[in-house]
Amino acid sequence: MHALFEVHQFPSTNNVMDISSDVREDIRAFAFKGHAALGVEIMDAFPNLELIANYGVGFDTIDVAHASKKGIKVTNTPDVLTDDVADLAIGMLLSLTRDIVGASDWVRSGTWAKSGAYPLQRTISGKSIGVVGLGRIGRAIADRLQAFNTHIHYFARSEKDTPGWVFHTDLIDMAKKVDILMVAVSGGPQTSGLISKEVIDALGNDGVIVNSARGTTLDEEALIQALQTHQLRGAALDVFNNEPHIDERFSKLSNVLLQPHQSSGTIETRKNMGALQRQNLSAFFAGDPLVTAVN
Repeated sequence: MHALFEVHQFPSTNNVMDISSDVREDIRAFAFKGHAALGVEIMDAFPNLELIANYGVGFDTIDVAHASKKGIKVTNTPDVLTDDVADLAIGMLLSLTRDIVGASDWVRSGTWAKSGAYPLQRTISGKSIGVVGLGRIGRAIADRLQAFNTHIHYFARSEKDTPGWVFHTDLIDMAKKVDILMVAVSGGPQTSGLISKEVIDALGNDGVIVNSARGTTLDEEALIQALQTHQLRGAALDVFNNEPHIDERFSKLSNVLLQPHQSSGTIETRKNMGALQRQNLSAFFAGDPLVTAVN
């Protein structure tokens, strides 16, 4: 980045006033990375800001409406991370249903030699699975699930061209009909609390939820209560509210698999995300069309 542009590091205090007014006036673009809010106060402190190049596909922490009002363009890094996010979603589902972490501990602790075979787990082959959101990532998850001879249902804004998958406009109705929910919608106000207590209740006490989307899409309080009382069999989560300072109750539950928001966390994908972010920055400063414009 430093080889291509004159870069100023945002202060660790997150206080824009810690940046001199001269520097703030010179800034024309942000290379944004992180899950903290980028809203009105920050944007308005940079009078000549014209671009926010986001490192990631999700842009729900950016006030895109305000950016658009001010003529500030926003870009993201779609597609390059789709495979890794979908791969981890499937990996989390397998790890949860077969308790791969617990089984590994069973061997490492010597319990296998002392107590014998590990308790029986559950299969995903042949199950009915509901994918919540059939965008790039949701579609990639559903494509992978077909290899397990599962029955795919999906909830989306509109019906898609699929190989016979069942389309639902009512999320609660879909939850009643499936064994597993894979959450793959984008974040933001429109999907906040989408996986509600009513959806969790409809899934039932043998149901499983895998969330690799955003923590805000899921009613965490309802989920924790359902897991505590075994009104839900299990959950696998890569995203949380207030991450990385997640609700302490999750750590005390044996029926939840926890991941540190690392769906796109491979060397290959992070290189591609960085390259796409730089391509958008380079296009902006060269006066060329942005590669992946959001607004």
